[in-house]
Amino acid sequence: MRIEVHVHGNIFLGRGVRLSQVENALRPWLEYLDVETIAEAPSLEREEPGIQFDPRERTLTICWTGDVGRSFHNRLNEAFQNLGALTEYSSEVEVTYYPENGEDEFYQLFVGPTPEAIYEFRRQCVIEDVTSMLARHLGPADVNQVTALVGQLFEQDWAARKTSGETAASSSTVIPLHPRGKHLH
Repeated sequence: MRIEVHVHGNIFLGRGVRLSQVENALRPWLEYLDVETIAEAPSLEREEPGIQFDPRERTLTICWTGDVGRSFHNRLNEAFQNLGALTEYSSEVEVTYYPENGEDEFYQLFVGPTPEAIYEFRRQCVIEDVTSMLARHLGPADVNQVTALVGQLFEQDWAARKTSGETAASSSTVIPLHPRGKHLH
């Protein structure tokens, strides 16, 4: 069964990273698509740029839609794990699946140089989301109290993960998200 997927985000790369390194890291994704280079992997949507590497800005910009099967998610995750070693700091990529039954699936993939950097970036994202949501309803002191608690919860969770050895060397993290509308440009 084939389904449409949209992959969207910017990944910030380290100094001196070359296109050949990026394409080598993305090899699982490119092999899945049966192409050799990111230039050969255009988006199904004409207005989307696809997968673009900008060596001056040191970014990999992804706004790509494709028709994929069940094993795509594992290949994409593997590609992003490979890409982690080339990053300067952590980034978020959203992946949205649009099956014909209308029950869309949404994921955040975090890519970064270390598990610690990814975890810290995730913590910052959650605090920004909570702050944005609560600021419309509560005063700054109340919002600060809640975000401090969120920070503590992340610290406790990280400490528990370190104790259990769960922080093992993954350079990407996948988190299922709640449903929302299709990402259009």
